[in-house]
Amino acid sequence: MVLGSVLNPINSSMIAVALVPVGAAFGAPPAETAWLVTGLYLATAVGQPVIGRLVDTHGPRRLYLAGTALVGAAGLLGALAPSLGLLIAARVLLGLGTSAAYPAAMHLTRSEAERTGRSGRSGPTGVLTALAVANQTVAVIGPTLGGLLIGVGGWRTVFLVNVPLSLACLVLGAARLPVAAAHRGPQNQPDRTGQPDRLDRSGIALFAVLLVSLMLFLMRPSPALWYLPVLALLAGAGFAVRETRARTPFIDLRALVGNRPLIATYLRQLLGYTAGYAFLYGYTQWLEEGRGLSATGTGLVLLPLSLTALAVSGLTGRSPAVRGKLLVGAACQIAACAALSSVHADSPAGLLIAIGVLAGIPQGLIGLGTQTALYHQADPAAIGSAAGLLRTFMYLGAMAASAANAAVFPHGATTEGLHGLALFMLGAAALLFLLTLPDRSLGRLAKPADKPAGTTTDKPAATTAGKSVGNAG
Repeated sequence: MVLGSVLNPINSSMIAVALVPVGAAFGAPPAETAWLVTGLYLATAVGQPVIGRLVDTHGPRRLYLAGTALVGAAGLLGALAPSLGLLIAARVLLGLGTSAAYPAAMHLTRSEAERTGRSGRSGPTGVLTALAVANQTVAVIGPTLGGLLIGVGGWRTVFLVNVPLSLACLVLGAARLPVAAAHRGPQNQPDRTGQPDRLDRSGIALFAVLLVSLMLFLMRPSPALWYLPVLALLAGAGFAVRETRARTPFIDLRALVGNRPLIATYLRQLLGYTAGYAFLYGYTQWLEEGRGLSATGTGLVLLPLSLTALAVSGLTGRSPAVRGKLLVGAACQIAACAALSSVHADSPAGLLIAIGVLAGIPQGLIGLGTQTALYHQADPAAIGSAAGLLRTFMYLGAMAASAANAAVFPHGATTEGLHGLALFMLGAAALLFLLTLPDRSLGRLAKPADKPAGTTTDKPAATTAGKSVGNAG
């Protein structure tokens, strides 16, 4: 579960140090190489909830194996791609392939916790911590690993490394994943015609049009492209109408509206990762272009960020507290933005490393907090689709960060552009803090559930407050 779930964050973060050498190899400016980031996230933003829904319906084994096999094929395509267009296509396939493992892991965690009587508010904290720590750590180690790989074999190695990772996942998955029927919740019942639940293709298509048109405009905002935000608005309206009327919606908006704590968790995920990925991509590009470091040197400068995130996650992971983690993470993001506004091309290396250490603290806290919150707030029968949607909001934040990077670095990663990016990040971090501070319900997630002696399971708090993702109204 851990190895499969880290395929996405490792591909998300390694590419940060490869953008400059890829641009040099194909003669592409940052606005074009940014699609290596955006292409993966567009694919995963749609793919995660879709595949999460399929995991809830058909079980995790087949989806996990098919997805990780696609990762290996996409990595090989990227390693051999003769053009930037094919390289972007490989990133899209990577996004689709890496969409299966995390929903599968959350589905297995929830079903095993129910089987062993550990699904109460304390939850399987050890497993949740392992998933969060692995994902957070790999995300921040990615630039260092990518820099080392590029130093050894060039930028194509950041694609080729997916081949052995995919093979390892296939071997372990085939040997260890259980062959069992999926948990059949309300969203998996036959429709009115008596036929099995069908995938909401219309809803998926409208959701994809909404994201693609919006990102096309954000990457190159111009009055000449006025039709793109209009198309996004129309697709969004159509998606809302479709999902509120569909018998088996792709994303059950009616149930989602009824679960306000879960909506707040999704928004926190969006804000936290908008600031986090803006820092990861923007600071990395600036270190290479604005400061003049090599890819390997940049990876080494960012290594303390990785170590800090690992230490923070490891120290706080087993604590079920959510609110404190999110507040401290947001506060450290605000401080990192302020520090980023003070750097210049001749800033001492110690300051550059210290900023990375400060940014590593929220990297180790925010994802852990939102994942723990979702585990308790989501409907157990739809945990796969709910976990996929949590990842979707992470990717939406990453796409917003990618668009911001393209906007502030239109012709290269300058110090002035970095200062503008710090202001953008500051807005997202401040909103995260303000959204978390008054929410006392997060504190109750950390308290043990009241239950009679001999009771082995508890329903998540969200199921008593309202329906969650996956319930059909």
